[in-house]
Amino acid sequence: MTTPGTGAPPVLQVCLNGTRGPGDSAAVPMSPESLAESAARAVAAGAREVRVHPRTPCGGTSLSPRVLAPVLASVRAAVGAPVRVATDTAAEPDPGRLAERIRSWDVLPDLVSVDWHEPGAEEVAAALLERGIGVEAALWARTDGPARFARSPLAPLVLRVVARAPALNPNPETGPSAEAAAYSLLAELEPGLPPGTPVLLHGEDGGAWPVLRLARRLGLAARIGLEDTLLLPDGTPARSNAELVTAALADTP
Repeated sequence: MTTPGTGAPPVLQVCLNGTRGPGDSAAVPMSPESLAESAARAVAAGAREVRVHPRTPCGGTSLSPRVLAPVLASVRAAVGAPVRVATDTAAEPDPGRLAERIRSWDVLPDLVSVDWHEPGAEEVAAALLERGIGVEAALWARTDGPARFARSPLAPLVLRVVARAPALNPNPETGPSAEAAAYSLLAELEPGLPPGTPVLLHGEDGGAWPVLRLARRLGLAARIGLEDTLLLPDGTPARSNAELVTAALADTP
């Protein structure tokens, strides 16, 4: 497993919103303008990549051209960092329709994450590759995604793997630790990864901070943001994505 760039510090990605909304936290950005502002502040705080889930005016996730294009334009105008988006069933449950939407995009993201355990993942990844868009394979713990990816003929074409540890209780006295689950996931992935494939490791909710520290210790790319956690390391609510990025860079692994 490798990190992007020779001699460069591991990437820290900010994941701005995910499927969360104002009901989860007033800090979650939704509109193109608020996503751009949040991205700019997070990059100024030290994030090197930006991940967004484009949202409709009603708040739903969408990858339609008319929703995606304004988000990409706004965020790119605000930051010089690469902009990533994700495909998932919340945005479009039918892989065939999603592939058609990808073929209709007139503004292209820098990289798109594909959840490899979801039906039609290879069809979606192939449509992205046809458009010349970089693909990263999102491989979730406790799914068949790692095994399916290991067998996929598209695996050597993927630019990076995103390893997602489950949201487990980080207290080993009350349940399996998020760190232990992340180690187990990395061990599961190792045999099926093409040589030299970069890995971004992340957790979520109670496991977000322990897994981020593990990623830093292992020299892997990591991510933090309101998509993964609403809380700072001390348990207080985060007021912004930038605050989470600042905490991540200051936190001791």
